[in-house]
Amino acid sequence: MSEFDDEDGRLPGGPKPFIDRQEKPTRTGLICPDVRGKSSYHSLEARQAEFEGLAEAIRLDIAFSDVVKVRDIRPATYIGAGHVETIAERVKAEEVELLLVDTALSPIQQRNLERETGAKVLDRTALILEIFGERAATREGVLQVELAHLNYQKGRLVRSWTHLERQRGSGGMGFMGGPGETQIESDRRQITERIVLLEDRLDKVKKTRAQQRQQRTRAAIPVVALVGYTNAGKSTLFNRLTGAGVFAEDLLFATLDTTIRKIELPHGREVMLSDTVGFVADLPHDLVAAFRATLEEVVDADIILHVRDIANPDHAGQAQDVLTVLDELGVSSEKTPVIEVWNKVDLLSETGLVLGSAAPAGKVLASVPVSAHTGQGIEDLKDLIERSLGEQARTYHVHVPHSAGSDIGWLHSHAEVVSRDEPNERGQDYVVRVDPRHRTAFLERFNGRIATSDL
Repeated sequence: MSEFDDEDGRLPGGPKPFIDRQEKPTRTGLICPDVRGKSSYHSLEARQAEFEGLAEAIRLDIAFSDVVKVRDIRPATYIGAGHVETIAERVKAEEVELLLVDTALSPIQQRNLERETGAKVLDRTALILEIFGERAATREGVLQVELAHLNYQKGRLVRSWTHLERQRGSGGMGFMGGPGETQIESDRRQITERIVLLEDRLDKVKKTRAQQRQQRTRAAIPVVALVGYTNAGKSTLFNRLTGAGVFAEDLLFATLDTTIRKIELPHGREVMLSDTVGFVADLPHDLVAAFRATLEEVVDADIILHVRDIANPDHAGQAQDVLTVLDELGVSSEKTPVIEVWNKVDLLSETGLVLGSAAPAGKVLASVPVSAHTGQGIEDLKDLIERSLGEQARTYHVHVPHSAGSDIGWLHSHAEVVSRDEPNERGQDYVVRVDPRHRTAFLERFNGRIATSDL
């Protein structure tokens, strides 16, 4: 029997969605706190629009979307008492079942807001987890999302058992705190055990991915990784470059599962193109950790294509958020060259934005305007990828004696053999092009036999 026997693909007894899936969409109110003095790459309007987009991604019936001014964050409810009272009145008047708050709430804040408003309350982290849970399509994706979900839930179990508080002190069977607390501890233990199980399974996935990367490394095929803010058009660009049929739609987090395809560049060079999960502002740390095995494709890439929705008025802030997540993964432009792909140029006239007003985010090799939808600029992008890979590689003249036959195999597996002379009594001379990822191993292996290089 499969280990995934629930309809939604979770492990038996695993966490259920935060939001009930009913035929009628859940009536929802959105609260976007505007905290005094809190810096952000994004304008208030952009933050509110994105939060509305996140809610629409799981088809909620949005009754209202309000910005709430927060002078000082209250430990009990995050927002002020007056605002809480106003929200409670609106919840009742508009028959709202669910409140989404665009920030990370503590368990206490979440519980108190539920008590004060009479609606179920979820924060930004829970909403993103909900979207990921709906989008996860593969076994690995389900594992990653459930792990993040359980880590989030672990500190919030008290919310699930407030109805048992009345049992405390009424024949508690000798347990401190009564049956309710015992149930909470039991649930925490079960969640901890499940987390260990999921981490073990994801560790196996990580090892499998590492083996696959080693195979690609031995084949000397460079890896080009697509990264970008969610809905920037990465999957559409991936499909345009590869001819693959990866799911691509105007949705936040349309792609969760990494897809890798081999493509041929204009002059015949082959590369592996990798499409990854989209990033977002304040991406939950548990999600970044859970998806680390997937995102290691980015860490090990030879070139990163940072795809930006240049037609989005908030594209500069989105780009900074992408750099923040890359930094968290240990990826920097100092170590891995970055090409910015300014996507959706075909929509600029509709938005009124001007291409000349855009600027690269951080240190980049170049910026290329394209439209993954129409194909505009795609050939220029391919040329730039090929040229960039060529500039990173270095050419060496190396001598291989007859007694070192295994070195010939190594050269063909780890380098590009540009040319070779006719064999003589001493052996054979080769001209090879070596990418940075293999340069150290090449120099160590052929130490003393390198005649010249293009250094």
